[in-house]
Amino acid sequence: MADVLIVGAGPAGWALAAACARRGLRTVLAAPDPGRRWPATYGLWADEVADFPESAIAAAPGTALAYGTREHRLGRRYLVVDNDSLAERLAVPGIGVLAGLAVAATHDRHGSTVRFADGRERRAGVVVDASGARRALSGAPPPGVHTEQTAYGLVLPADAARALVPADTAVFMDWRGNTGADQTFLYSLPLGDGTVLVEETSLARRPGLGLDVLAARLRDRLARAGVPAGGREERVRVPLDLPFPKPRRVLPFGVAAGFVHPATGYSVATALALAPRLAATLAETLPHGPLAASAAAYADLWSPAALAVHRLRAHALRALRGLPPERVPEFFDLFFAMPVEAQRAFTSGREDLAGLSAAMLRLFRAAPWRIRRHLFGWSRAQDSGIAV
Repeated sequence: MADVLIVGAGPAGWALAAACARRGLRTVLAAPDPGRRWPATYGLWADEVADFPESAIAAAPGTALAYGTREHRLGRRYLVVDNDSLAERLAVPGIGVLAGLAVAATHDRHGSTVRFADGRERRAGVVVDASGARRALSGAPPPGVHTEQTAYGLVLPADAARALVPADTAVFMDWRGNTGADQTFLYSLPLGDGTVLVEETSLARRPGLGLDVLAARLRDRLARAGVPAGGREERVRVPLDLPFPKPRRVLPFGVAAGFVHPATGYSVATALALAPRLAATLAETLPHGPLAASAAAYADLWSPAALAVHRLRAHALRALRGLPPERVPEFFDLFFAMPVEAQRAFTSGREDLAGLSAAMLRLFRAAPWRIRRHLFGWSRAQDSGIAV
């Protein structure tokens, strides 16, 4: 019988499996294809994950820029993850790997039994669902239309992309050169191998803006810059409004646990940062039984401060979505003009409620009336206690 059985073989699942194995827990990771290469490109701020291994960095651009209506140089180091190197690092000794599709879990006071599509069963003290948005064992996402971040990207030779993206530069957001009711921005990263990912991104829309629309806009943007379109495609669809899973015996982690930042769509850095903390909690509480371990782990993942920050960010995103499209680049000029500490509180400070509230209030006060009148909900949310 395993101590921990983790369902899902993305970065979140492997990070938690590695952390649990390092704690001496008998750990099993299960997925239909546990060794499948992660296809997405992951970027993160260096200050989000302590001691991120240099060997798992594909690129560390010397400059990070953002554009609203003008250029902003960002005072934070942005990293591009080397997926293969990170996967190698997380495949530590002591992880049992099981190839199979988990379909159900049953529980008793001694632990849980996971059933797989081929009829096999496996016992564990605690079961973790790290299967992403499909939430294989922790409650499927509700049906209906969701708010999504969508993106369509192409991987281009760096020399060919130079007319659009400066060398050795990450472009976090570029809102210039786009008009219409559904504004999109350019996101671009050097990948460390002589190529650059350029991605047309819709920040948030309900339902998500179609990938065909984004592909057409990216090709138009490239054509205007004289950059040939071609290369490997990247398609992104991130749900931003999945409801929090309720506390229950199956412990969610990663996207399944609601780690997706409501306003940026990021979740990988959060999973990497929280995996050692969660493993420590499980190692400490499992001797007291699986019920105690699951309850303690869930409370650790979603502390009152983390819940409050997430809800306030979601409220901020709703207000931002209410801005007239022509005001969105102006809003981001205000955002990126704030001190780095304020930007970090909004994008990365998972339990920094005071910092987030101060950042939102600072931006609201700096905004001209044409923007501020759409953001009154920010101050009302804080005054009414939505964040607590």
